[in-house]
Amino acid sequence: MRLAEQLPDKSLARRSFESAAEGYDKAAVLQQEIGRRLQQRLELVKIQPERILDLGSGTGQCIPDLFARYKKTDVVALDIAMPMLQHARKRGRWLRRPRCVCADAERLPFADSQFDLIFSNLMLQWCVDLDGVFSELQRVLRPGGLLLFTSFGPDTLHELRASWAQVDDYNHVNAFQDMHDVGDALLKARFADPVMDMERLTLTYPDVWQLMRELKQIGAHNVTAGRPRGLTGKAHMQQLVKAYERYRRDKVLPASYEIVNGHAWATSDVNTIPVESIERG
Repeated sequence: MRLAEQLPDKSLARRSFESAAEGYDKAAVLQQEIGRRLQQRLELVKIQPERILDLGSGTGQCIPDLFARYKKTDVVALDIAMPMLQHARKRGRWLRRPRCVCADAERLPFADSQFDLIFSNLMLQWCVDLDGVFSELQRVLRPGGLLLFTSFGPDTLHELRASWAQVDDYNHVNAFQDMHDVGDALLKARFADPVMDMERLTLTYPDVWQLMRELKQIGAHNVTAGRPRGLTGKAHMQQLVKAYERYRRDKVLPASYEIVNGHAWATSDVNTIPVESIERG
């Protein structure tokens, strides 16, 4: 399959998340857990940001913790789906509510050096141009600012991907970038001291139908350019069910997730100063 067919269709992804906004919090159990783990990593960092960008904030699940952790910080929530931001706007209390911006992470509507911390939980995998995204994040971070993020790695939903491969040649599962490629993109964007690591989580389901319903409920079903364009027939779905059954253990079906964790520091002059010469701010 051509690379272009594995990339997200941005307009379809936007519509998918717009439709999922109302029921997202109830279904996004995995996303909440990964967000909590990402927040815990802030305990290891000595930083007191004045302004935070929650990049790909969704319904703003992580915003209350950011407000609680940093008492005098302004938080900007950015997401591509306006209905998600309508939920995020309700996070916080009285004057301490996030400022919400509906925009594409690949074209940020901010001036240079606006943020001390960019916090991003499970958004980068929906971007088409990772090099471009990191260049934008480098631009809007202040020198010495921190980028902290999670994304999905290529082994995510490998059971579902392999099962669909037994059915037809279309791309039915979103493609995700390898941890090392993400790290290389950080270096290319001249971020300093990038640190990458990976962990695996497994959810279990009684059947493949529940897995696919959950993916749709959170807006994470197939949005690649190479997806099948028509409705999937009953015979194909029966083949999928049969293929996925080979993974059944202890009466449940697993769905694996590869979680990519990363952080790096913004440099003071990305055009002239080598990464090796930068000290963290």
